[in-house]
Amino acid sequence: MTCRDSAGGQHGLPARTTLSTVEHSSRCHYLVGPSGYPNFGDELIAATWLRHLARTEPDAEVWLDCHSPGPAQLLLGDLHPRLRCVDTLWSLCGEAPSDDPWEVAAWVQEVVHDPGRAPRRDAGIALLGRADVVHLIGGGYLNALWPRHIGLIAGAAAAARRSGGRAAMTGQGFMPCPSGATHLLRSLADRFDVVDVRDDPSAELLAGSAAAYRTCDDAFLDLPEPPAHSRAREFVLCVQSDIGDLEVSTLAARVLGMLRAWRAEPGQIAVVEGIPRVDRAVHVLLEHELDGAEFHPFRDVWRHGVPVAPGQTWISTRYHLHLVAAAAGATGVALSVSPDYYATKHRSLADLGSGWTPLDALSTEIPERPDGNGFPASVMRRCRQLKLSVAEAIYGTPPNAPAVPTEEPATRRRVLRPRWSRASG
Repeated sequence: MTCRDSAGGQHGLPARTTLSTVEHSSRCHYLVGPSGYPNFGDELIAATWLRHLARTEPDAEVWLDCHSPGPAQLLLGDLHPRLRCVDTLWSLCGEAPSDDPWEVAAWVQEVVHDPGRAPRRDAGIALLGRADVVHLIGGGYLNALWPRHIGLIAGAAAAARRSGGRAAMTGQGFMPCPSGATHLLRSLADRFDVVDVRDDPSAELLAGSAAAYRTCDDAFLDLPEPPAHSRAREFVLCVQSDIGDLEVSTLAARVLGMLRAWRAEPGQIAVVEGIPRVDRAVHVLLEHELDGAEFHPFRDVWRHGVPVAPGQTWISTRYHLHLVAAAAGATGVALSVSPDYYATKHRSLADLGSGWTPLDALSTEIPERPDGNGFPASVMRRCRQLKLSVAEAIYGTPPNAPAVPTEEPATRRRVLRPRWSRASG
């Protein structure tokens, strides 16, 4: 099944293709992710996969289904020569009759197989029906915080069945799982060819289903080189205000208490914005106490890179800023604003070897200033190898590509789910 083939439709579904039966240059890849809000971590993951596909399949047709396709096209459009953005599956999730995950999953699958139920989405559903790969890219958007998003999993599985293509989800964090949806999630995961998660609780959640394997975050596939900063600040803050029960003033007090205990001078401090405005609220309360601190808005971070350097000390509630800073040799405190969401995310990086200190934002403890050098080089190499193996399992081996090393890190389990066949119909 290539982009030029027929969709197959509701009846007479075509047999599933194998990687050996398609030409890389003519394939149609359909990515699904929460791009365009913008959110630094979500954009980073989308950019990672788009850069990978630009290197391996520059002639492939690439679609990104996201909630904000216009902004996503502007942010990401130059990363693959044939990228276009749509919002089909995200819109279907929003049009489901309720927030109940079971009802959302049933509705989205029904519409993918019978587009007449949502005629305004007919063209988008037809596109789904000719995808060679439907790929839910990584992130922490498939969980109880956004229960309608389980429809993305159901829609990807239904689309792959409709097209005869491959279904994959990678680098996923499912915690906390929507109430009553564990068995639904496991059943949907059974219909995917590649299932890859980024933390142990998510892998344990899928235990008892076919098989799910834990690697790491998708960003490890291709982390960009940090920009050269001749005067990088010694302390960096990224503190959000959009999730959790703490008041913004309480978060500001927690951060200021740590900075004072560590004797950080305002001229040594930078503030990074991961989501526009949302990550500025704490800074607004602190800027008069930290006169001389420099502020890096999202647009500058996206255009010029994170102002990170080895030896820095960070305070970050944002998971992907923790990841990027630790990868560049910085240490810090991973401040969790949500014990059932962010604590799992930050702990996965600490367990991997970031060297950061996890801290509950509700705690009144003032930790010692961390010391360390972020992720060891060996961890970075092995994480990249694992994600390259995941990419190969989804998209196949690119022409003239070097072999991916098969050595596994001692602290990681086997990552790839074996390919299995399924009768169509």
